[in-house]
Amino acid sequence: MQKVGFRTKVTDRIRILGMRGRPVKIEQSSLSLAHRVSSSVLIMKSKPHIAVIGAGAFGGWTALHLLECGVRVTLLDAWGPGNSRASSGGETRVMRGAYGPNQPYTEIAARALKLWAKYERRWKRQFLHRTGVLWMASGADDSFERGSIESLRAAKIKFQELSTPQMKKRWPQINFEEIEWAIFEPECGYLDARASCQAVVEAFIAARGKYRQVAVRADGLDSGPVRRLTLSDDSPLKADFYVFACGPWLGKLFPKTIGDLVQPTKQDIFFFGTPAGDDRFTDAHMPVWGDHRGSFRYGIPGSARRGFKIADDTRGPVFDPTNGERVVSSETLRDIREYIAFRFPALKDAPLVETRVCQYEQTPDSNFIIDRHPADENVWIVGGGSGHGFKHGPAIGEMIAELILKDREPDAIWRLARFKKP
Repeated sequence: MQKVGFRTKVTDRIRILGMRGRPVKIEQSSLSLAHRVSSSVLIMKSKPHIAVIGAGAFGGWTALHLLECGVRVTLLDAWGPGNSRASSGGETRVMRGAYGPNQPYTEIAARALKLWAKYERRWKRQFLHRTGVLWMASGADDSFERGSIESLRAAKIKFQELSTPQMKKRWPQINFEEIEWAIFEPECGYLDARASCQAVVEAFIAARGKYRQVAVRADGLDSGPVRRLTLSDDSPLKADFYVFACGPWLGKLFPKTIGDLVQPTKQDIFFFGTPAGDDRFTDAHMPVWGDHRGSFRYGIPGSARRGFKIADDTRGPVFDPTNGERVVSSETLRDIREYIAFRFPALKDAPLVETRVCQYEQTPDSNFIIDRHPADENVWIVGGGSGHGFKHGPAIGEMIAELILKDREPDAIWRLARFKKP
């Protein structure tokens, strides 16, 4: 089957410039430019139309970056940005740079930190709360923390190595038993998840992007070149290019290409009430933290909106993000209570004030999927956040816009080909 791709359909309408403003050679050199829209894209009389499906952390930022490059963008979402079924829903997400050794995510996080700051200034709103992130390293296995140091240094993300006595002095409300040292990232912390997703779409609409709250039908998406989309209201949508950033629904939309490569798993989140008048466990006096002792657990300190958040990062059971009942496991709750009594003794009897069930969209290797559909170069598939994608949203959106508009290939780590059996 012949592929009809971005090269053949869109290069007659846009001329792409290189990273430093040098033109990239294209087939139709006789085209005349109508006007300059941005430093990276020169748009001809007819702007290419790109449809982005999914307004979460990856899709919303991709749509906004594409729009800022001057192309025409339609953004779709079935239930709206930051909705309760989405992987990008909920109140908060961790912003961190530590990722262990031999991975690309620390560098991406460094870029994301700059972009979060840029858009906070532009929108005059705060989404990143720089409480710092504390990685507690046990003596049994500190390979994650040890392996993170070189990457943090290379990416120029500030960090400190702290001894146990230093931690006890700084955070006496934490029991540091079995912890021998830690990494502290002072410029990281937590992000307002739902609010920032909504803000991205608001900015997209304000910049004259077209947003529609409507679902896409899966009919024919995975069987050949996509000529148009059929929407849940029976209307068609035709674009030059399609970006599917549909989180845990990617497998249903693309059963042959994705299938179980993106596996939704149920993740239970707990919020505990802190003692009245006691601010030791709020974001004024506590960092975001991660603890690799035994099962990996992490938490976000309480704020004016929610209690003390804690979760076990262990992948939960397979979960249906559309119809699944979002009720937490009593067994997980018992385990979390035992852990709190050990690590945060003053919260031993803290009441459970709120719970939430979200989902990870897990890939087999926990790396993202960013690639063209193997049978259709007009279709990009973006997802597999695997529980750590949210923070990277601004940088991933920027990356995808560049890949599409400069007609580049993604790095091998993101490609679907890595899952092919030898």
